Amino acid sequence: MKTLHITMVSSAVAIALFLPGLARGLEGAQGQAQRGGQGQAVPAAADAKVLAQVRVPTSHANIQSGPNSGNEILVLAPKGTAMPMIGRRGEWIQVRLSPELRKTGILMRWYKNETTGWMHDSTVEFLTPEAKPDAK
Repeated sequence: MKTLHITMVSSAVAIALFLPGLARGLEGAQGQAQRGGQGQAVPAAADAKVLAQVRVPTSHANIQSGPNSGNEILVLAPKGTAMPMIGRRGEWIQVRLSPELRKTGILMRWYKNETTGWMHDSTVEFLTPEAKPDAK
């Protein structure tokens, strides 16, 4: 009976420690506006300038529809894929998608009108230094 009691107490403690962390994970990223969302693309400005060139250094990297891990994955870019970076929102960078990526990447969802996507900056290496966007 004593073993059962210890197991139940241990389980209750584990749950009590886990739930607050889960709640924090469901909150938005601190300091970043929650824009976009599941299935909502966050497009680039029509006059977006190239701020840097980036490359995927790992086997694959997610390119998402918006600057949040909750957004849909458009395509998995394979290792070595180079792309122009055209925007940044916190730790997320916006990249221009090329027609070649449709042939080399693993398509998850990509409609014809999507020409840009978002990647976490930890999933790329910068080939050129990042330029600061013009102040408007």
